Amino acid sequence: MAVIRPFKALRPSKKSAQLVASVPYDVVNREEAKMKAGDNQLSFLRISRAEIELPDEVNAYTLPVYENARRNLERIKEKAPLVTEEKPSFYLYRLVMDGRPQTGIAAVFSIDDYENNIILKHEKTRREKEDDRTNHIITTGAQTGPVFLTYKDLPAVNKIVDHLILNLQPEYDFTAEDGIQHTVWIVPSEYNQQIIDAIKDSENLYIADGHHRAASAARARTAKRKDNADHTGTEEYNFFLAVLFPASQLKILDYNRVVEDLYGNSKEQLLEKIGEKFYVEKTVAKNPAEKRSFCMYIDKEWYTLKIRDAVAASLTMSGSVAETLDVSILQDFLLNPVLGIDDPRTNKRIDFVGGIRGTKELEKLVDSGKAAVAFSLYPVSIDDLMKISDSGEIMPPKSTWFEPKLRDGLLTHLI
Repeated sequence: MAVIRPFKALRPSKKSAQLVASVPYDVVNREEAKMKAGDNQLSFLRISRAEIELPDEVNAYTLPVYENARRNLERIKEKAPLVTEEKPSFYLYRLVMDGRPQTGIAAVFSIDDYENNIILKHEKTRREKEDDRTNHIITTGAQTGPVFLTYKDLPAVNKIVDHLILNLQPEYDFTAEDGIQHTVWIVPSEYNQQIIDAIKDSENLYIADGHHRAASAARARTAKRKDNADHTGTEEYNFFLAVLFPASQLKILDYNRVVEDLYGNSKEQLLEKIGEKFYVEKTVAKNPAEKRSFCMYIDKEWYTLKIRDAVAASLTMSGSVAETLDVSILQDFLLNPVLGIDDPRTNKRIDFVGGIRGTKELEKLVDSGKAAVAFSLYPVSIDDLMKISDSGEIMPPKSTWFEPKLRDGLLTHLI
């Protein structure tokens, strides 16, 4: 039984909402974040990626960056302005991409539920990324980016959300520069208990995206609790910010791979070695049409790769859901044995390209010489994600790319 709680969001005025709202901190690098912020002094990237205002030689994971984030939060509070809700509230947050809407409940969720696996995970986190957001949360006193949660659809929750959308006026409603429409409603307090009771019927919630944000919130809670002799468990730091979406509304895009060299192979040697585990054919297709098939781009040509019968038979015998995912098949039967990518979490010769960037990005990287070969994959399903989470397994890194993305800055949780 999951705990969901309303909170007093720190949020921008209607007039400044679109100026404040920014892409999540972890979908852009330092240079991209600097370009996106541009001359906009209200951009939330000045808080979530505060290193963009400092010289390039300043390490992004050092105290001057977090102190700058804290100062910018205070400055933008005054200039935007950002206001704190008078009473704890739930919010509805709807995203519309290519005509497809998805609507979630923005709230705070129990860190105890996260640690006790009522809120389930499917990814490992990296310590240095946890360190970064933990320091950011503690220094700013705020959780500035929501975790993306999902649940198996509950008719009672869907009914409440549909009713509210029909009967409320949105607080924010704008279309960002990438064409994604963002709409936020403030839920009247008389609906709070209905939402709490409806979510109780969900046995588990699932992290779709934002594992590092959740892990960092838990670590920040540990630090805050240690410093609070009067800790009760009800303090705001015991909860983390998230938006909860029904699984039926979500779409996972492919998460593709590029490798910088052929690991000492010529193109012909590479194709021969791949052919031991895969059927290989030239193609005009750039994306696989079904599971257990892949598209590969090398030397300005595309190839389809389909697993051979012996590989399929070995997968049938596997008791692991994670091992049968396409990302695992590619890693175990090609990237590791043929291209020497032993651990994709740490190997510097591999990079990952979200499906939102399209196969043109793969072609560009290979044609420019930044990569030697690229692979496009069939997307993981939300059903696979839940099965892996339910079984306590872990997906390979960079398995899922969710679109559209929530914006940072519209709803901030002060701890």
